Amino acid sequence: MKILFYSAKAYDRAFFDAANTAKHHALQFIDVRLSLQTCELARGYEGVCVFVNDLLNEEVLTALQGIGVRCILLRCAGYNHLDRAACQRLGLNVAYVPRYSPYSVAEHTVALVLALNRKTHRAYARVRENNFSIDGLLGFDLHGRTVGLIGVGRIGAITGRIMAGFGCKILAYDPAPAGDRPDCVALTSFEEVIANADILSLHCPLNPSTRHVLNEKTLRLCRPGVMVINTSRGGLIDTAAMIDALKVGRVGYLGIDVYEEEADYFYEDLSEKILDDDNLSRLI
Repeated sequence: MKILFYSAKAYDRAFFDAANTAKHHALQFIDVRLSLQTCELARGYEGVCVFVNDLLNEEVLTALQGIGVRCILLRCAGYNHLDRAACQRLGLNVAYVPRYSPYSVAEHTVALVLALNRKTHRAYARVRENNFSIDGLLGFDLHGRTVGLIGVGRIGAITGRIMAGFGCKILAYDPAPAGDRPDCVALTSFEEVIANADILSLHCPLNPSTRHVLNEKTLRLCRPGVMVINTSRGGLIDTAAMIDALKVGRVGYLGIDVYEEEADYFYEDLSEKILDDDNLSRLI
């Protein structure tokens, strides 16, 4: 199969070329993002392989189908950016990554918790400047704290197990919990989770019912000074409301590796540029 990779980085080429050694597909890698303006680059290809910030709405999919593309290959587990109904109507075959290592995401979640709590990022920066003061670096014991999980699928369940190992109490909300939920995770209502959590961690997909699940209204229900972690999708958090909550101390700590307007920024080297997103500038 002849496949065009959009939004490709050097590591994409390295991994896919290695995986293709015995398959003999014709792979072409470009660093531009898929949009209506770049669809024409896929003419002559049977499939396109895309990432999280590529545009896959009905208009783009129709254009791709019109120039002969038959397969949409997602190199990501989430598919909130894909119009699945349009794919079905247009007869486009879709494949996606069924899962990343759930342990890697859960462990990264806990790494963010520890970095924020023990302020290792601030301590590192101080020591680099020969500042060995410990003022302002005091954290708190995780033991005995309540961790709230919004979503308790594979990643949420593993995060719960790890945090239970610290001696935390684990509360979780999930409208469709997996059957293999660990015993350490107690299911309850959404309101109960966010009202009682000292650490609130998001582990749910982005869809119409979860978009801005943390917003001005729900953030008011949180404990003052709550730590919020998001390693799922940026759109789960209303950024403007979160910034307001940080300013008044309603949220005391925020650890995110996703952002709802990340498409123009993430995975790019912008060290020589000035960010034109005021919300992002205030968060980093």
